[in-house]
Amino acid sequence: MIYIKQLAQHEGQTVQLSGWNAQKRDSKGLVFMTFRDGTGFCQAVIDLNVVGEESFEAAKRLPQESSLSITGKVVKDERQIGGFEIQVTSLQVIAEATEYPITPKEHGVDFLMDNRHLWLRSRRQWAIMRVRNRIIFAIHEFFQSRGFVQMDAPIFTGNACEGTTNLFETDYYGEPAYLSQSGQLYGEAMAMAQGLIYTFGPTFRAEKSKTRRHLSEFWMIEPEMAFYDLKMDMDLIEDFVRSVVTKVLDECADELKALERETSYLEKVREPFIRMKYEDAVSIIKGEKEVNGRTSLVMLAEEQQKLVDEKLATENEIAEREAKIKSGELKKGEINFNQSKIDKLKAQLTDIAERQQAVEQWIHSANTFERGNDFGGGDETVLTKMFGQPVMVYNWPQAVKAFYMKEDETDKGYAKGVDLLAPEGYGEVVGGGERETDIERLKSKIIEHELPMSAFEWYLDLRKFGNVPHSGFGLGLERLVAWICGLQHIRETIPFPRSYGRLLP
Repeated sequence: MIYIKQLAQHEGQTVQLSGWNAQKRDSKGLVFMTFRDGTGFCQAVIDLNVVGEESFEAAKRLPQESSLSITGKVVKDERQIGGFEIQVTSLQVIAEATEYPITPKEHGVDFLMDNRHLWLRSRRQWAIMRVRNRIIFAIHEFFQSRGFVQMDAPIFTGNACEGTTNLFETDYYGEPAYLSQSGQLYGEAMAMAQGLIYTFGPTFRAEKSKTRRHLSEFWMIEPEMAFYDLKMDMDLIEDFVRSVVTKVLDECADELKALERETSYLEKVREPFIRMKYEDAVSIIKGEKEVNGRTSLVMLAEEQQKLVDEKLATENEIAEREAKIKSGELKKGEINFNQSKIDKLKAQLTDIAERQQAVEQWIHSANTFERGNDFGGGDETVLTKMFGQPVMVYNWPQAVKAFYMKEDETDKGYAKGVDLLAPEGYGEVVGGGERETDIERLKSKIIEHELPMSAFEWYLDLRKFGNVPHSGFGLGLERLVAWICGLQHIRETIPFPRSYGRLLP
């Protein structure tokens, strides 16, 4: 037995495959089956004259997601899914499925999430999980090749990086404990022992949010590096993201094609990333500073006008097609074709309206943004739209950054932190910076953030014994998957998402 991913090595040969009927259609004497085996998809052509009546009838009645083995000749055909088809000579049904709940028709999000255990079998979800797998492997490749040691932070923790407001509390042998929101503090301790470390594990946030960017359980990659300053940290972030994204671009072309992912923005990672201080970023967002001869407000006005024109053109096409149908001159097939186009155009109008609303919000935010505030999703989108590539914003107001972030000695009131913003509206995918080494400043920050000093005594020890400059960052795996795959919602980035209101399946 071989696998679909190996078909190119067996062109012209007879092979045996085992898998599932993902979809099929039949005509007189032929069944065309989309066959999947977990490694890929291909078309299987089952001919009555070749397999015989018994096998042909079995294939013809076989419900979606039934399992079977097929034997046949591998024929190259670029027009078919996967680039190859199997001309079946024999088949054996392993298990005939009952009626499959997920069909080619449109299903609501709640229905698909309730059937996530089955939805994972679709070609789109298959492609996303394959990309996720390659990203994970690329992450380990990058850090291991640079001498980093993978270490594990605890999931149960008695303290929190940034307070316990959004943490899941649990009983730990009679004591309160929390599911970790970050392994970073422990990472600092491990870096003082190993020099260069990274953690990679699940983290938890009890935010009652249902936005497209929030999960309650997600995976974080958090390196910590002894003797690193902010610039070295930013250099590592850039090298890291470039390495991971290019690995996917170079090795997951089939998966990205299945996702219909337009990759021009991803290709931009091969170029140097844009870097700027927070204050410069604010000036660009507010339209006070030009980029390539135009301001953000000019760019947003242009985008607004494009959407107005797109809406008008779409409405005109709907009116023209509706007039054709009303004329009574069309045949039934032509009527159905035009009605189908009208339905799609109306869906486009809904999308245009949503984009218009987003642009209006961005314009409002640009006009009203107050210096010193953190960026919202719209602010991040406007900034990256001005460049069309990843943007690193550093030296943030201390008030919007965590207590452990080091103050810039030459720029008082600003923390030596950095956020990497992905283009296309995906926003922050990396947050990091240089860590505070002054023990007295750390103590005052812990008090300022109303955190229990006793829970951080061990953390303060790191500044007493062998204190050194050190830096690190955190990258949310699911946000990276969403950006690379071009997904609108983060729920598709993880096999079984856990979010506010969602615990099953």
